[in-house]
Amino acid sequence: MCILLFKFDPRPASKNAYSTTKGDVICYYGNKGDPEPVFLNPGIYGLSNSLLDTPWKKVQYGKQLFTEVVKRSEDLTKEDLVKELLTVMNNQEPQLPDPAIEDQGKDYIRPILNKYAALCVRCPNYGTRTNTVVLIDAEGHVTFTERSMINADVNQWKTSTYEFKLHS
Repeated sequence: MCILLFKFDPRPASKNAYSTTKGDVICYYGNKGDPEPVFLNPGIYGLSNSLLDTPWKKVQYGKQLFTEVVKRSEDLTKEDLVKELLTVMNNQEPQLPDPAIEDQGKDYIRPILNKYAALCVRCPNYGTRTNTVVLIDAEGHVTFTERSMINADVNQWKTSTYEFKLHS
């Protein structure tokens, strides 16, 4: 199970911020849907086990929670921002009813629908096992934090953080 939420804004945060002359572009390409990559406009996007911005309630809810954190992000330390984003990704509230997710999963999904319809899926032998937060600030500093389940035990997690600077 994968939920990807991201904010794309190529504009510098301030007049002193990092920018690039080569242009910042993000594209989306999947194995279904459009045969060509789709150029994404600045905005907030959500992706689960379907196409970009498929209108599943859990994706819409995840985008809402993510947007709320992004709005408060300037008042948060980097560490608190990472914690809040990890909290969003570990939300286990089922977003039901959701006919779109039920139709796509048909009979396979019905027995686990209550868990599958959440941002964070916790089912025997299936579900969220890793969360990743990537922060890139206006000066090109990257903070990559990954929280991974150990030995398929939902009570054991390892968090690793790596920091580096993008080359301009």
